[in-house]
Amino acid sequence: MTSDRAGLAGEYAHILFKQTWDGDVAHYELGQCEALIKAISNTPLLPAYHKELMRISLKKGAQATTAIEGNTLTDEEIERVSSGEKLPPSKEYQQREIENILEALNELLLEVLTEKVEKISTPLLLRFHQMIGKGLGEHFDAIPGQFRRDARIVGPYRTPKPEDVPELVNRLCDFMHRQFHYERGQSFGAGIVQAIVAHVYIEWIHPFGDGNGRTGRLVEFYLLLRAGNPDIASHILSNFYNETRNEYYRQLHRANKNRNLTEFIRYAVTGLRDGLMKTLETVQKNQFEITWLKHIYDLFGERSITKTSVFKRQRKLALEFPMRGAHSFEEISSLNAYIIRTYATLSDRTLHRDLQLLEEMGILVRNGNKWHANASVLLTQTALRLAR
Repeated sequence: MTSDRAGLAGEYAHILFKQTWDGDVAHYELGQCEALIKAISNTPLLPAYHKELMRISLKKGAQATTAIEGNTLTDEEIERVSSGEKLPPSKEYQQREIENILEALNELLLEVLTEKVEKISTPLLLRFHQMIGKGLGEHFDAIPGQFRRDARIVGPYRTPKPEDVPELVNRLCDFMHRQFHYERGQSFGAGIVQAIVAHVYIEWIHPFGDGNGRTGRLVEFYLLLRAGNPDIASHILSNFYNETRNEYYRQLHRANKNRNLTEFIRYAVTGLRDGLMKTLETVQKNQFEITWLKHIYDLFGERSITKTSVFKRQRKLALEFPMRGAHSFEEISSLNAYIIRTYATLSDRTLHRDLQLLEEMGILVRNGNKWHANASVLLTQTALRLAR
């Protein structure tokens, strides 16, 4: 089939390969997203905490994009998979689905990090499909890395004819380059909109027998990273679509029916913004914890050392004490392995004296028979916003 096949556009009136959304769609929300990303990116994280956030992000992304397609693995099971464990044979294919997505996300993260980015092309889409479908055998109703060769109906939606798929994909790629011109530079907002539009068009073209949703969301993930979405927030849109699954499908259907992507883009950008806000809160929480630990070290740095072992024990107790929650003496004595081990051979009186010292230093506050960290003292040290 050639690109001049008569009637192709008329047969698929919703697949227009032109801008079918308002030029300033979600302009304010996109500005918020950009500001949130700058705040996230400019907030330092301890390496171990960044590693943990990355692990959680990828796990959530893999779970969300497969759950939409029917994968029923629980949080606990996915945690085991991400840790390298094997599930029972009856869940082997679902485990493989998760492993495929995790491997793909990690591979694409590395490519974007090392600036080995590619433009959207037919070979790239086929490669992404190969990633998500490899090793699934009969549980994957498609040949990984190949376009479908049969007609498909998805719910009420009749997908394009298989003979039209290669040409439609070619036109999609041309449209991506013409409309968004990544190679010549694009704004942050344009990059986000491109990711969302590419995802929707792949859903509509439905180029594969199986795995179209996962492939479309993988393309979206890739383009979001390329546009500047933080690595620790890479799961946000897939997670949002899964959490609002009914609305996700309603918005897809509505965009198809109205031949307009404005509302779907607004829906997706709002989800991205809200997810970025949650990510920033998480990052700021870690920064607050780092500041609290630094505050403890500073307070102890002002004390004279009479006996090194006692000084270190009391400082370690302060560092190990949870920042949140109030705890009785009995609870404190068994809070964690360090406290149990340290005070096991000491008297209760010693622990009481150490807690009293931390009270005197302003590190702990006692209410009745419970103690809690005085971390709120840091709130008085935040920068003030002057009234106009």
